[in-house]
Amino acid sequence: MDDITSDAAPAVRIRGLRKDYGDTAAVDDIDLDIERGETFALLGPNGAGKSTAIEILEGYRMRTGGEVTVLGVDPARGGLDWKARLGIVLQSASEPGQYTVREQLAHFARFYPDPRGVDEVIAAVGLESKARTRIAKLSGGQRRRVDVALGIIGRPELLFLDEPTTGFDPEARREFWHLIRSLKHEGTTILLTTHYLDEAAQLGDRAGVIVGGRLVDVAPIDELGGADARIPLVRWRDADGTPREARTERPAGFVASVARDLGGEPDGLEVIRPSLEDIYLDLVGAAGAVAPDEKEALA
Repeated sequence: MDDITSDAAPAVRIRGLRKDYGDTAAVDDIDLDIERGETFALLGPNGAGKSTAIEILEGYRMRTGGEVTVLGVDPARGGLDWKARLGIVLQSASEPGQYTVREQLAHFARFYPDPRGVDEVIAAVGLESKARTRIAKLSGGQRRRVDVALGIIGRPELLFLDEPTTGFDPEARREFWHLIRSLKHEGTTILLTTHYLDEAAQLGDRAGVIVGGRLVDVAPIDELGGADARIPLVRWRDADGTPREARTERPAGFVASVARDLGGEPDGLEVIRPSLEDIYLDLVGAAGAVAPDEKEALA
């Protein structure tokens, strides 16, 4: 397959991507385009194939079949020049603990043709007070910020973020979101995996849900699952205590009709408007089994 170098081409183009381990397909016939400048959230339960797919895009893992280009290059053939255009924040990393934050960032900055300023990046991830601290003495959340800093120091065209805010407190997560929005404003393409659906909603232009190695839906965040998935659910109890429920696009009128039939407001009345979490879990459940810890992971 020829390399695609035009800026008009998608940042990521995938056709028929497959990765097999023996008789098991970890990634099963995925088609996907991620446009330049887009923030795309890849969602799915543990073991769904997210990490495998992303490692193929990063050039760390060979695919079994299909066609892939990342920034116009087949990642299986990407050289150092291509890798310098990527930023990668792995789910877990082990930075050498003997260096200070500033020393580590200054070292990595030398690998890139047009790096960001070291102090600029330290400020962006909120580590000014720890710049001269050895990484071994940082907390888990602070080390995670170092991971993010190393991912953006090279001013990447495409940034891979794998569970980037693990270990962040709520304030730090919101500061991180601000940073990601600023990178997007600069034109950076971002591929995000996260179990925090509010994070996907805050940052993502579109999302894809992967289950059992297959993409079961790809859409703008507020359109995942289709229009039917967002129809409100009305629950109530009849006069004899029998539980009832119905979906309706006009819950106020429906409730009024039920109240007229019952001669008053029904007992146990609830109007439930599906959240992104509800829609996500419905998609995952319809495509396969929700992992036992999936609801806890979303909590």
